[in-house]
Amino acid sequence: MFGLGMPELIVIMIIVLLVFGAGKLADVGGALGKGIKNFKKSLKEPEEIDVTPKKEEEKNKPLEPK
Repeated sequence: MFGLGMPELIVIMIIVLLVFGAGKLADVGGALGKGIKNFKKSLKEPEEIDVTPKKEEEKNKPLEPK
């Protein structure tokens, strides 16, 4: 599609390694993986409905304008 072969990918990986460094690259990869995992999890789960009863004071309290 973009004409990215193995040599181009190796050059990109070397540039990324130079920019972030070996230690930081593991942290960036882990954070990216967690983000993708949480995104996929949120797509599969239905929305949760809050069924906790509200206190009487909160029900009768008028809304304050912002």
